[in-house]
Parts: sequence; structure tokens; C-alpha cells
Amino acid sequence: MLGFACLNFIVKYLDHISAFQLVFFRAVGTLFITLPILYVKNLNPFGNKRVLLLSRGIVGFTSLLLYFIALKMMPLGTCVTLRYLAPIFAAIFAFWLLGESVKLPQWVFFLISFAGVFLVKGFDPDLSTLAVILVIISGALSGLVLVIIRKIGYDDHPVVVVNYFMMVSIVLGLIGCFKYWTPPQLMDWPFLILLGVFGFIGQYFMTRAVQLETTDVVAPIKYIEVPFTILIGMSFFGEVYGWMSVIGFLLIVGGLVANILYKQRVLAR
Repeated sequence: MLGFACLNFIVKYLDHISAFQLVFFRAVGTLFITLPILYVKNLNPFGNKRVLLLSRGIVGFTSLLLYFIALKMMPLGTCVTLRYLAPIFAAIFAFWLLGESVKLPQWVFFLISFAGVFLVKGFDPDLSTLAVILVIISGALSGLVLVIIRKIGYDDHPVVVVNYFMMVSIVLGLIGCFKYWTPPQLMDWPFLILLGVFGFIGQYFMTRAVQLETTDVVAPIKYIEVPFTILIGMSFFGEVYGWMSVIGFLLIVGGLVANILYKQRVLAR
């Protein structure tokens, strides 16, 4: 999660670079890491469950693009917190597509998290409604990604899953770059390179975790990223959060933490 927090910092710092470029450079940088690993491990880069892998790539690209766009329109901590409604959508998609059960108390916890969203938006008049919509859609797609990875399971190595995501992102990101291109400045290049490094670290370990555990247990752990990112936003970008926004953040995170604790208690019976 620390890898994703560093990725968020770079995206916010490179605010003058288009979202398509950021997705493209993030994918290129990560691909330079995944391809040698595939070669050393003698893994087929095209994988086994190719339809699911392609779906993961397209859905992941769309989610990431919308997230980067929203990140340019709102405070870093707020954007990250709202996007990580993803575990709610992950649990819902897993319920529909994988047959994983969702108990009544879990639905209550989900409603608590959504109440936090309305609290954050309602008490921040400067917060763009469009940005909120974009980041929630991004979160929903991110939740679907978790379910697709779960569906892939052990049939494909985590590096293959990540590599597929990067290949799709390069193709689609490059198409967007033709229209939305801002020439990077000299000092931008180290950060553009690091996008791929931190992106790979976060993506690999998230993929590995989802393959090892059920979706609704793994997904909320991503919330560890939230406090890291809020601190980064306050320290480097001078972001200030009102008390009602903080309460909204706590409701969002609290609802998901309550869900994972409840799920663990049910499994322990």
C-alpha cells in the first residue's frame, strides 16, 4: 500500500501532465520490470485465461484513467478515500459473479461507508461533483478488477496478470496521448520513471494477495493507504480537511473495517 501512496504523490505532483500520459508512462515503466521477470521465470506473457486477462486490463485501464483525472480535480486524501469504496463494489460483484456471500450486517456497514461519502461531499462546497462521480466510478471498476483477479485465481502468475494490465494500458494510453500530450519538463522524467516502479510494487503484491485470499477480506486492507496519502497531501500540497470531512473519512474507513472484522468472526465459527 505504501507503493500506491507514493504513486499518488507523483500523480498529484505531475498535475500538468495529462492523465493519458501518466497512465502510459506508468505502464511503460512497469513493463520494463515485468518482462525480464517473465523471461527469467519462463512464463507465457499472454497467459492462460486470456479473456479474463484482457478484461482485467481494459477495466483496470479505465479505472486508473478516471482516477488520475479526478485526482487533478480534488484534494489527494479525499480522492484516495473515495476511490477506496472499491471493497464495497468488490463484495457486491463477488456476490453476483462468484457466489461469495454477503450477510445483512455487511450491507449495513456498506451503507455507513456510503453515508461518509455524502458527508464529505455535502460539507465541502468546493468539492467538484463531477470529480466525485468519476472517482466513485473508478472505485466501482477497481472493485470489479479485484473480482476478475479472483476469478483468474492460480491459473495465471501474478506477474502475467500485471503484465497484461500494462500492455493494455500502453496501447490505450498511447491512443489518448495522440490528442492529449504535454511535453514533460526535464525534472518530470525521474518521476515519470518512478510511476512504473511504485505502480509495479503496489500492483504485484495486491494481485498476489487477492489470489491468496477472498475478495472481501483482502480489499479493505488497501485502506492502509488512506492515512499515508492524507499525510502526504497535508505535508506536500498544503491540503486542509474540515472536521466534517474527517468524520466522513472515518465513516468510510470504519464501515469497511467493521466489515472485515465481521467477516473474520463469521469465518472463525
